[in-house]
Amino acid sequence: MKISVAQLNYHIGNFARNKELICNAIKKAKHEKADIIIFSELCIPGYPPLDLLDRLDFIEKCSLTVDEISKDCTGITAIVGSPTLNKNPEGKKLFNSALVLSEGKVIYSTNKALLPTYDIFDEYRYFEPEKNFSAFPFKGLNLAITICEDLWDEQPFDNEFEKKSLYTVSPMEELIKLNPDIIINISASPFSYTKTETKANIFKAKAKKYKIPVISVNQTGANTELIFDGASMIVNKKGEIWRRLPFFIEAIETFSVDDIFSGENAVGDVREEPVKLIHKALVTGIHDYFAKTKFKSCIVGLSGGIDSALCLCLAVEALGNENARALLMPSRYSSEHSVKDAVTLAERLNVKYDILSIEKPFRAFEEDLVPLFQGKEKDITEENLQARIRAALLMAISNKFGSILLNTSNKSEAAVGYGTLYGDMAGGLSVLGDVYKTDIYKLANYINRDKEIIPQNTVNKLPSAELKPGQFDTDSLPEYKILDSILYQYIELQKPAERITGEGIDYEIVLKVIRLINYNEFKRYQAPPVLRISSKSFGDGRRMPLVARY
Repeated sequence: MKISVAQLNYHIGNFARNKELICNAIKKAKHEKADIIIFSELCIPGYPPLDLLDRLDFIEKCSLTVDEISKDCTGITAIVGSPTLNKNPEGKKLFNSALVLSEGKVIYSTNKALLPTYDIFDEYRYFEPEKNFSAFPFKGLNLAITICEDLWDEQPFDNEFEKKSLYTVSPMEELIKLNPDIIINISASPFSYTKTETKANIFKAKAKKYKIPVISVNQTGANTELIFDGASMIVNKKGEIWRRLPFFIEAIETFSVDDIFSGENAVGDVREEPVKLIHKALVTGIHDYFAKTKFKSCIVGLSGGIDSALCLCLAVEALGNENARALLMPSRYSSEHSVKDAVTLAERLNVKYDILSIEKPFRAFEEDLVPLFQGKEKDITEENLQARIRAALLMAISNKFGSILLNTSNKSEAAVGYGTLYGDMAGGLSVLGDVYKTDIYKLANYINRDKEIIPQNTVNKLPSAELKPGQFDTDSLPEYKILDSILYQYIELQKPAERITGEGIDYEIVLKVIRLINYNEFKRYQAPPVLRISSKSFGDGRRMPLVARY
């Protein structure tokens, strides 16, 4: 008996494309003599479909697509994920289901029991949890089919105030009573560089606890801000990773059940460096955002600083240098080396670039505002004017040439509001908004791992917005090593101020940083979607009231 695992890149609501992907995988599995092929959670509509699930026509299209795919399931069985109608008079109108297709029809179904409502997840908004459990008998084996969270009931949490278990029921504790031979878990699990090994450890622990193999199938690719790393895996009954599919790449692989049961020649824990995974994730996120919105080209405001340099490098890798364009917009405060560094980078990447000084529009604004600002000292107002002029120029090119403006702000800046609303916070997609400044440097060095692409001067120089003479980021903020440690503990770990500790961290600095985070919540409400690479990104996964005082 053979099992195929299909790790694919789905597009939300694109039923024709998703069907084609699935049917092509079924054809390949048939060619490899597979008896059963396993796809990921909600693969029929693509994940996450969000409020499209409230539309009856959308659910009907899911059902129709399942029926069409089942026609290809002759001589082979397939497990797919789809929403299904809850026909009971009570409860939510839908189930998050795993459907088994064979010989032209659905022969078995089971539903997700544990519905996460933390971070980016809000599944109880749409789905009714399953309360009854069964195993699927297949060619002499009992298969325990679970859906994502159903196998994660004992997951650990970063937040010291959260419980160790979110749920009052363990699906596997119920399923193990039915004597399953294999645990199958279909999932749509977004990438987080802090959770990669945690996920693997969950599957390893389940296999070891119940002494049966675990087959976990995850999707890959990106949908809006969520990036899926794939990395589907088979864990043998000893709790060792026997096979692991690649990160961020579509893959269809077929395995012998006898080999899985023997568990010999396990690959074990092949760990990837976090910076390498983050790099792959961001490239995937950019590529799929453009491919799935049918945009082809991007524009980046290139300042000579490390953030915009890194953003342009990632865009070129994701879209090709012919689809990336840079605009350099020096002012009276821009240093000569910043312009030179930006030009050097654009030329090394073979990217079209233009230099457009903002001096004339900046002077015009200054002159027009003289009567209104009479008697007022120059302050952050004039600094913000420069950022907003640059945004207007970038958006003009975006409109004229049909390009998406990539926002280059990093997570450290976004957290403390070190950015100009309607200025350097503008853009259609935030590439680095979930990457702390200290990790920006790691990524830049990774880009330069084989040869210098980002000029070393860009990497080495002190960060500066260059909006006034002699300005540096540290004039307003703690050094980034300290700032990022505070931010991580407060945002990801959700520690209160008095429990935030570390080298160089002073309680008064902590309070200042937290005030900045809370005060600037309104800016982040108006920011573009942020590519998510951590366990707590700004956006849907972090919901804070604007008018709170806490």
